[in-house]
Amino acid sequence: MKVAVVGAGPAGVRAVERLVAAGLSPVWIDEAADGGGRIYQRPPLPLKRDPKVLYGFEAAKASALHAALDRLKPLADWRPETLVWHIRPDARELHTLRDGARQVVGYDAVILCTGAMDRVVPVAGWTTAGVTTLGAAQIALKAQGCAIGRRVAFIGSGPLLWLVAYQYAKAGADIACVLDTTPFSTKLAAAPALLRDGATFAKGLWYVAWLRARGIPIAEGVTPLAIEAGGEGVAAIRWRDRHGREQRADCDAIGMGWGLKPEAQLADLADVPFRYDEIQANWVPERDSLGRTAVRGIYLAGDGAGIGGAAVAEIAGAAAALAVLADLGQPVDHGDVMRLELALQRQARFRQALERAFPFPVHLARQVPDETILCRCEGLTAGELRAVAKARGGTGQTGDLNRAKAFTRTGMGRCQGRVCGPVAAQIFAAEAHCDLPAIGRLRGQPPVKPFAMGAARAAAGTDTVATR
Repeated sequence: MKVAVVGAGPAGVRAVERLVAAGLSPVWIDEAADGGGRIYQRPPLPLKRDPKVLYGFEAAKASALHAALDRLKPLADWRPETLVWHIRPDARELHTLRDGARQVVGYDAVILCTGAMDRVVPVAGWTTAGVTTLGAAQIALKAQGCAIGRRVAFIGSGPLLWLVAYQYAKAGADIACVLDTTPFSTKLAAAPALLRDGATFAKGLWYVAWLRARGIPIAEGVTPLAIEAGGEGVAAIRWRDRHGREQRADCDAIGMGWGLKPEAQLADLADVPFRYDEIQANWVPERDSLGRTAVRGIYLAGDGAGIGGAAVAEIAGAAAALAVLADLGQPVDHGDVMRLELALQRQARFRQALERAFPFPVHLARQVPDETILCRCEGLTAGELRAVAKARGGTGQTGDLNRAKAFTRTGMGRCQGRVCGPVAAQIFAAEAHCDLPAIGRLRGQPPVKPFAMGAARAAAGTDTVATR
């Protein structure tokens, strides 16, 4: 039996753990140099730091996951720094690339634990040097041991906004301001439901209180206006506060993000059906409670299957591994399966409350000014997409986002719509006067991420096949 696991974050680690316990040695692939995922990103050896400094309240969980990771590596076919750039479910093949060498990995079952990435809402000036996503700002702090600037502003919404701001301030960075586009009243309305997970809710309150206690400027219910450039990069950020007054803060770097979206390109290429999740405002691949999909041999776990966070990812990874074992005829503990399913149900209820507390700002996405760059890969403005939407959609008609892609090249650049896609869809739906699910989503294409053409040419026709 050939089982592969793509990803070594919380979901991947717990999936491999269950597979190894059952006597299997799965092929374990991760794009990063080491495991842990983004939430528990490990610093390189020369930058070893106290886990309590790096992970705060999550230090114990991070250390436990890292210990499991190190224990499991010798028991699996561990392949770090390896990109899975294509999947062929008909042939049961993963196409990988490492150090310019391509290899085809065969499988009977594969668990995709591909994680998530930031969602951004374009703001005038967001392509200025010094602007990063919240996730990138967090990686710089954890993996490189440095801040993204000398004086940093954070803008967006969601738990990650407050976590990254707290981590930066805790590390000694100069924080210019923390700007949350979600009104306080929206979060307050969701508070009773958030008490379903009192410990997590309390941690969130702690981050905000800690920042306020140190005099860091905080504003909620803001509307971003522009990022000002000066010299070699960012000079300031401007916004309108909840009272409608324009405000400005000097800074030389900005971290921005409005929640997360699944990194589901491989599931897409595997022909897994997708559905639109109204609460998350995300397209998510369809799967059952244990991660099984409609495509035989394809299983999903973690944020790549729908945003749930690290705790959910660990449970889902273990559950998907049990589903694989059961489907391959291996004995599984059905009581264990039931416990995992109940835990996922409890977490799902809390996650719904969290999404209601920090909803994706559809109004901001649909109101991106015409002159603002929407697709930075192709230099496409929001106004150019609107013009196509008006011409191709029309009042009362359903538009097609992939048709707009053909006319404007949105989503044809290096990111393949992973950055611009969610906002492009909102703009197109608004101009075509139809619901967002009706316009569809940008279709994925291999490779899921760009790699050097030189490496592709050198390896063309020379793929090696792993027969494990």
